[in-house]
Amino acid sequence: MASKKVDLPIKGMTCTSCAQSIEKNLKKKKGVHSANVNFASEKAYVEFDPKMVTNKDLIEAVREAGYDVALKSEKLSLKIGGMSCASCAQTIEKALKKTEGVQEAHVNLATEKAAISYDPIQITPEKIAEAIEETGYQVIGQEEVKEEGVGEEERKMLEARKRMFWAWGFTVPVIAWMIPEMILGKAWPSRLVFDLGMVILATPVMFWIGWPTLRSAGRAILHRSANMDVLIAMGTTASYATGFATLFFPIANYAGVAAMIFAFHLTGRYIETMAKGRASQAIKKLLELGAKTARILVDGKEKEIPIEEVKLGDMMVVRPGEKIPTDGEIIEGESSIDESMATGESMPLRKKKGDEAIGATVNQQGLLKVKATKVGKDTFLSQVIKMVEECQGSKVPIQEFADRVTSYFVPTILIVAALTFVFWFIFPGALKVVGVWATSFLPWVNPTLGIFTLAIFATVAVLVIACPCALGLATPTALMVGSGMGAENGILIREGAAIQTLKNVHTVVFDKTGTITKGKPGVTDIIPADGFKAEEVLRLAASVEMGSEHPLGQAIVKEAEEKRISLVEPKGFEAVAGKGVKAKLDGKETLVGSRKLVVQTRGAAVMEAELKQLEEEAKTAMLVATDGRTVGVIAVADTLKEDSVEAIGELEKMGIETAMITGDNRRTAEAIAKKVGIPRILAEVLPEGKVDEIKRLQVEVGTVAMVGDGINDAPALTQANVGIAIGTGTDIAIEASDVTLVSGNLSGVVSAIKLSRATFRKIKQNLYWAFGYNIAAIPIAMLGLLHPVIAEIAMASSSVSVVTNANRLRKVNIRPDYLKGDEEK
Repeated sequence: MASKKVDLPIKGMTCTSCAQSIEKNLKKKKGVHSANVNFASEKAYVEFDPKMVTNKDLIEAVREAGYDVALKSEKLSLKIGGMSCASCAQTIEKALKKTEGVQEAHVNLATEKAAISYDPIQITPEKIAEAIEETGYQVIGQEEVKEEGVGEEERKMLEARKRMFWAWGFTVPVIAWMIPEMILGKAWPSRLVFDLGMVILATPVMFWIGWPTLRSAGRAILHRSANMDVLIAMGTTASYATGFATLFFPIANYAGVAAMIFAFHLTGRYIETMAKGRASQAIKKLLELGAKTARILVDGKEKEIPIEEVKLGDMMVVRPGEKIPTDGEIIEGESSIDESMATGESMPLRKKKGDEAIGATVNQQGLLKVKATKVGKDTFLSQVIKMVEECQGSKVPIQEFADRVTSYFVPTILIVAALTFVFWFIFPGALKVVGVWATSFLPWVNPTLGIFTLAIFATVAVLVIACPCALGLATPTALMVGSGMGAENGILIREGAAIQTLKNVHTVVFDKTGTITKGKPGVTDIIPADGFKAEEVLRLAASVEMGSEHPLGQAIVKEAEEKRISLVEPKGFEAVAGKGVKAKLDGKETLVGSRKLVVQTRGAAVMEAELKQLEEEAKTAMLVATDGRTVGVIAVADTLKEDSVEAIGELEKMGIETAMITGDNRRTAEAIAKKVGIPRILAEVLPEGKVDEIKRLQVEVGTVAMVGDGINDAPALTQANVGIAIGTGTDIAIEASDVTLVSGNLSGVVSAIKLSRATFRKIKQNLYWAFGYNIAAIPIAMLGLLHPVIAEIAMASSSVSVVTNANRLRKVNIRPDYLKGDEEK
């Protein structure tokens, strides 16, 4: 079943209850497979069947819940070829205006450009280009038109700050006017003027500055739901109403308190908006990494073009210090490339002709010519951004419990507030006794006030102290920061559930080839015979193997090249089937191969002890002989990755068991396992048998993580509780795994588990705080021991503290311990 994913930016949400109302409405739509509304990121992530439901239907569902979608309007300029007259321009313009998602289109014949405004939620620039090409014209190039002004996040922050300052502008005089009454016990200049003054100063705070909150509350009630704004609106309205009631009845005037509640509420909102902005910076940072332009070769000349115009096969010129515009293959040149933005590794990598280059990484030294192999949404950076967005749009299993609690939270608080009001009339004596006891240390408690005043005091405190926001922000903010940290360190997490599962992993199963080892043969040992040097053995072997296409031979040649050893051109090269190779070097017959080749040919002495030792270590050992004499032994094997031993050792120290799964014979598998310190070996397992082995292990030990290359191991990665794909460059099979490690090093596995544990620790801290705060504060408010203003300060602080605590996750060092020492140096 074909499905489509979309994320809708939501307007008007103020708490988790709002998010749940929208989520329920979206899920009711026929054709919607899943919907998750994230209050922290203010987005709805929806997966749906495009044959049954459209983007417009989803937007309508959001509006039916009483909220709105922040429809974007982006601008695009397209260069069009093939127009010859005004009617051509009109044809294109009409076609564009009929296209869903295009808001405005103007085609200029003179400049041969189309200026288009479109909604990126409904249509992409590629689809717009297709609409033009369907009319019979060509799109030659495109460029985004950057609009001046502040971004959406900054706009929200400025709006929140403006509301906060205006609220305090009216509330500070309220507080100043209250001081004489609090100190002297007398209203200045008279009770009537004071009461009217409180109402007058509170009115603009309530009905102008606080209007969005009141409107949100009214909208929620009309749609038969309740959110935090309902609690704030009821608390402030009840307080404000006492300002009029005091003119006719003997009750205290809390109109000024309504203004103070709003001022603190809006201050909390402003701080929360700033903190949420910091928590969601990951995607913004990733977007900023991309190159804006590219320099390509056209007819041998360099031409600078916008990055959007780069096409597959374009030859890009990248100078030292410049970003590589898009993913490609190095065709000419050699350089060190800083890939820290992709892998999290600070050391630059040496790259040469034939190597892959990741877009947005930095060329540090030489001039490079790179052929574009991936552009647009197919690039590595685009996939990373997509994966981070998907993770932030998913839910951690523990969040489902918090969501269930939140769904009943506001209605429960409304009932508790009503009961509080009633209890003060039913049990006034008992509740006043508590008040008398508290007067010695709580200056705002006054049990001598009338019962109605005390009931209002306690009820308003209950309404404003309750905080569903802290519960709603506890998980998503930590997940946003954690997934962003992961991306910065080359750890891409697809689903939030993986973070929760990874922390509980009992056993990590490693595929051998390409995971523990490099997956490519390399020279491991050179043992010279008496009278010869290792360099001479390598020179002779590599010179003969220059004529070979065998991977083992190429590994020997590569080793010699890296050591800058000058080689001799082989003459009369011959491959002897199953035995090795031979050639003449400077007129002398030189052999590289097995015992049979050397013994049968010239009867040279065989270094049997050395051969046996190397073969026991699962290495391919070859004798090198020249002119009838054995020169030495050279061994080639699939070498271990640099940090395999340290990473596996650290996992064991963390209390995690390790296992290795491979199709190799047991002897080879045991040799590798012994080197890296893995106790459990699953050898001679065919690719199709890996799934059964993982199942068996799950029954035996519980939670299992599988680490593989993400391509050959896809079924096993899917079967494991957490599938971790490990790879390098741009060819990472992101779709196959829950977690993808961009760097090929196993240090990423350690970092991923450390990140998982740190993130989940923050989630638990946030949830404990959010639940504990509400459980402790509400009964205190019911007893009339909390001033409504202090209650509002506490409520605002609880949300801010949850978001701030999530942001503290950035300070956690998730690097393996064995790498921390290197960083300090």
